[in-house]
Amino acid sequence: MAVLLFCAGLAPGATARAQEDCGPAAIAPQPGAAGARAQDYRAVFESCAKNGETRLATRRMSVDGEKLLLTVHPQTLKTSLEPASCWRCAETTDEEQAETRFMKAVRPPADPDRPPALVNAGLIHGEGAGAFITGDLCPSRKPLDRAFIEEVAAQGPGTPLALAVSGAWIAHHGQDFAWLQEKARSGALDITWADHTYSHPYVVGLKDSQNYMLRPGVDLDREIFETEKILIAHGETPSVFFRFPGLVADGALLEKLKERHLVALGADSWLALGPTPTAGSIVLVHPNGNEPAGLRIFSRLLRSGRMPKPFRAIEEAPWSALRKSGDGEAR
Repeated sequence: MAVLLFCAGLAPGATARAQEDCGPAAIAPQPGAAGARAQDYRAVFESCAKNGETRLATRRMSVDGEKLLLTVHPQTLKTSLEPASCWRCAETTDEEQAETRFMKAVRPPADPDRPPALVNAGLIHGEGAGAFITGDLCPSRKPLDRAFIEEVAAQGPGTPLALAVSGAWIAHHGQDFAWLQEKARSGALDITWADHTYSHPYVVGLKDSQNYMLRPGVDLDREIFETEKILIAHGETPSVFFRFPGLVADGALLEKLKERHLVALGADSWLALGPTPTAGSIVLVHPNGNEPAGLRIFSRLLRSGRMPKPFRAIEEAPWSALRKSGDGEAR
């Protein structure tokens, strides 16, 4: 039987937050903030209720002295930071939540047609028309390619864009990150922040099976949580998506990711490597300055009308079963 965990403000004898203060928590951005702003950060899995609403909490923390939850809507996959005092929460399990869209995305049914887990781990194709545009911001000494961001924003107000960001990129590109935040605040873009590890481990010349997150001694929890914490410290909300560096993982890493209730995000159209996107493609480019070839291909496809439209939010991509998306495999 699940153990009921009353949140602080709703426990017997405690004073609840004023009803008007029980919306999502507003974390004031602090340029240059470090992840240490989020204290007592830990993974949980709880079912939470408030005034008829239901959320799943995957993290608990304290930010600037206030106890918060990182929650996900079990059907839309949208995340929000919520005051812990406003919700009644109880421990839950993957089995109890198995029929939610969120859990089906975290733990999709086995697909015998998928390539080995080492290659392009995770969600690689979405259902329906259009394309899911994703950009990886791995650590880089080069500036953000703002022209690509502007090109996406030019598609119309609130254009969805998923950015898989490494914590180290944020730490060393404060002005570029603030510029992206302003694009979201202005309504030009609807940015989903995916986790791309903190340090993005990689050694030139090592084969994939010994590289990236498969290098001995790499701490997956640290790589996940430090990036989530630095996003929160800058006033943003981490999504449920995590992209492995190089799209490389093995079965053990994938299982650990599922235990942290994150959705592995792959791609079926890494533009610099191919193939050309089709309806439902998860498109991958690198606007961190390290892969201009992919951005040129994106521009060419967009101008020629061969980029599937509309651009859709990555939260719409997961469905109940993954399907093989063609012969091309991103690496």
